[in-house]
Amino acid sequence: MLDKILIEDILTQALFTGGDFAEVFIEEKFNTGLFMIDGRIEKSLSGKDFGVGIRIFKGLFSVYAYTNDMTRDSLIATAKRAAEAITGSEGDITINLIKQDIENKHKVILPPNKVKKDKKVEIMRRAHHSASAYDDSISQVRISYSDSIQNVMIANSKGLWVEDVRTRSRIGIESVASKDGDMQTGSYRPGALKGFEFFDDISVEDCGIEASRIARTMLNAKYCPSGKLPVIIDNEFGGVIFHEACGHGLEATSVAKGNSVFAGKLGEKVASELMSAVDDGTLTNEWGSSNIDDEGSPTRRNLLIENGILKGYMIDKLNGRRMNMKSTGSARRESYKFAPTSRMTNTFILAGKSNLDDMITNTETGIYAKRMGGGSVNPATGDFNFSVMEGYLIENGKITEPVRGATLIGNGPEVLKKIDMVGDNLAHGQGMCGSVSGSIPANVGQPPIRTWCTVGGRFDK
Repeated sequence: MLDKILIEDILTQALFTGGDFAEVFIEEKFNTGLFMIDGRIEKSLSGKDFGVGIRIFKGLFSVYAYTNDMTRDSLIATAKRAAEAITGSEGDITINLIKQDIENKHKVILPPNKVKKDKKVEIMRRAHHSASAYDDSISQVRISYSDSIQNVMIANSKGLWVEDVRTRSRIGIESVASKDGDMQTGSYRPGALKGFEFFDDISVEDCGIEASRIARTMLNAKYCPSGKLPVIIDNEFGGVIFHEACGHGLEATSVAKGNSVFAGKLGEKVASELMSAVDDGTLTNEWGSSNIDDEGSPTRRNLLIENGILKGYMIDKLNGRRMNMKSTGSARRESYKFAPTSRMTNTFILAGKSNLDDMITNTETGIYAKRMGGGSVNPATGDFNFSVMEGYLIENGKITEPVRGATLIGNGPEVLKKIDMVGDNLAHGQGMCGSVSGSIPANVGQPPIRTWCTVGGRFDK
């Protein structure tokens, strides 16, 4: 990508005004995106991004610059302009990069750039056929396909020099069910840190059926009643509640500045003793995994909460300086255009000892949130609201009928403390997470949990 001598010269130039740390991030990324509506390809995008990001620290002050001009003169000039934002005196600077080999824990069998586009379209057609044929009420099916190969090289003034390759594949199915002018949507979007072999590991037909099943079910559902109720949130994408309402508050991005409800609470009880949670960027071929983070540190399994006690945060280098704590391999960024900061990878609640049937049987009246939708959260307070894509009433310990329009409203730390049952069947879901360092792939996950929060809804007229 770039040769050693040039990288050393860039780092040397970056430190010439007195910075105490410099880093170079080099990225080459190949992307493919296909979009199908009602069985017809509406859009086909493919391309290559290539660029370099240069970051400089002086104490707690940070400067970031980037360019996609790969000429030596441009790279040196970019480093010089960034360094001019640092005030100080020039010292003796010696950069000696030592290439480090890293173990690749995420094997790829069939790189997607070796697969012809018509085979990718065929995968989409199979998903479309199963989704559209599911029921007469399905009025539209939208399919998205994406794959990417991201090559990164990271070097810094401490002598680090590492490379990594991240290959990801994903398909998304969105079905719309219609009746008498009413429309409801269901979606399913699996993905993995894998090549095209990912589509041998899943049934795209089953994915299409699942999206349409949700849409049809919600089309025939009545509106959800409102009130403060026990809620059983199912596994897989149900973990988005923890990700949004609590996970962002455990990132050093907010903790270091005191903008998190969890700041200064290490060793304190912040959740039910039944609950433990981790962020693990090492899980083999999972959507949010990688061999190294975007500062070149090895990813690792970070224990966040253990039996209700706050055990750790997700930390990057700069915020680690602010907190006087070491990096946890949690620095991530969308591309070379963003400076890295602490972000989640695969974040999930660990399995407990209850099973879903017992959780439902032990709930007199409540809501079963089988699939979650989107939502929003204030990391400083933990206050959140999330839509329920697929929900059901629980009455007398039994699931009785589907309900739509449900919204879960509450406070992340309070919801964690009110968890009184944790299921035994952990599963993961895939999503894209947006924050100050851009949009990145992230897994959410949990077993079913039962907690209490406010349910927003309405009664049918």
